[in-house]
Order: sequence, then C-alpha cells, then structure tokens
Amino acid sequence: MSSVAQPHPSVPAGADAVDAKQALRSAIRASRSIRSPRVQADAAAHLAQVVATIPDVAQASCVALYASRAGEPGTLPLLQLLADKGKRVLLPVLGTNLRRGWAEFTSVDDLSERAPGRPPEPGGPEFEADALGEADVVLAPALAIDTSGTRLGNGGGWYDRALEFARPEAPVVALVYAEEIYDGEEYPLPVEPHDRRIDAVATPEGWRWLRIRAVA
Repeated sequence: MSSVAQPHPSVPAGADAVDAKQALRSAIRASRSIRSPRVQADAAAHLAQVVATIPDVAQASCVALYASRAGEPGTLPLLQLLADKGKRVLLPVLGTNLRRGWAEFTSVDDLSERAPGRPPEPGGPEFEADALGEADVVLAPALAIDTSGTRLGNGGGWYDRALEFARPEAPVVALVYAEEIYDGEEYPLPVEPHDRRIDAVATPEGWRWLRIRAVA
C-alpha cells in the first residue's frame, strides 16, 4: 500500500471549480515529488502487472496509453509489456493549439521529448485525432479520481477533448497512485461541464470499476 497521505488542500470558501482544481493539482504534484526514484520504479513495475490483468486490456488488440512524465505513475514498463504481448499501442502526439494526434509505440528508445514539459512521443508517422476510435481501451493520465468517475487532469483539457473520439464501448481507465482516489461522497472532486467522466481506475495496488457500463 502507498505510504503517502491523501492531499487535502485548503480551499477558500466560495472558490470556484477552477481555483479548487488548481489548489488540488499543486498539492498532488507536491505529494508525488516526495517519492524516490526507487519507489517510483517499483510502483511502475507493479502498475504494469495490475493493468495487464484488466480484462478489457488483456483482450484488446489496440490500447491507447501515454508515456509518463516525471512524477506521474510510470508507464514505461506497461508500454513494453503491452508491446511484448503483440498489442498495438497508440500514444498522444501534442500539436499547437491543443491539436490532438496519435502515433504508434515501437520501443522505449524511440520516445523523445519534443518540448520541455511535454510527455515523450514516438518518432513514427502521426495519425489524426479520430485514430483514438481504433482503441479498444483508453488508459488515461490523471492527478486524481473520485469514486463517481470524476477525473482531475493536468489542466490543459487535452484528454477531455481527445476522448470525444473514443468509441462509446471502449472503457476509459485512469492511472493514479492509491492515495489519489477520493471518496465521491465525502470529498468529491471539483468538476466543470467539459470534464469527461471515466469508467475505471488502476493503481500499483489494484484496479476497480467506478461506473456501471452499458451493455451493447
């Protein structure tokens, strides 16, 4: 289990969702920064094994994922594990003006940061935003999740826009640390109209469904 306490920043009374989100983002990023490289590497290895047990991931032919940045739950072991299982893996390619695109993961050595602060991206051909519709499951980054399915992202809105192209039946699974799952009744995360709710959450300790999935 994670030994890091769940962040609960002080938010002024009457603060709107934007300010509340920013306070929580700052607190979670500070909390993430205390993990040592060894602890992060161990968590990344465990996360890969957990995600591989999710039935939708195990059965998928194509998975949308992302290459983690510093402080995020590590995804490099998961990327390699999915590739070794013969799955097609799509990674985000960030363009100007929040342009949404994707490219295929081929190897960790092919990943590179195209600009400071951006997640590593593949060097191969880029596909348009609607390529996400080919994914059988979407593994999305998050800073926090609550048990109603509300996702706190990094603030750019990239994934909320990108997920518009996901197939309705393709579950969206957020990857976080265990202490970043909040009780949706006791401590609901701030939400705005554009926020896309997610279906499940995975941590290095395990995974769970958050919403009842519609049966086609």
